[in-house]
Amino acid sequence: MSCLAMDFAVDWVMRMAYLRKENQTVETHYSLEKVWTVLPNVVERLEWSLEEVDESAHHAKVKTKAAFMSLSSILLIDVTPVSDNTTRISIAAETPVTTITSIVDFAQGRRRINLFLSELAKNLVN
Repeated sequence: MSCLAMDFAVDWVMRMAYLRKENQTVETHYSLEKVWTVLPNVVERLEWSLEEVDESAHHAKVKTKAAFMSLSSILLIDVTPVSDNTTRISIAAETPVTTITSIVDFAQGRRRINLFLSELAKNLVN
């Protein structure tokens, strides 16, 4: 396939896509500093990438890897203190979905949020 044809195909898919959004908020009994410190390690272990980090607001934008028949997701992560040893983690996942991949992509954002939280929990314990 030529580069022009490939560019057209990618452009067509992106025009036919819409964003599917998933949100989840959890509280953990770890300090804000501990949660914020392990966050880059979690992203690295999942082989995702940190797109943006706001250290003062404790906000991160993470891009997941694409999978077979699904596009990558963007996770918007906000970490806020509730008390000295309790932290609230809010995650919003945005996944582009096409009409072709909508069945395969169903709840993909939710799965990626759960994968992130599972890996975060493992890293917080260590």
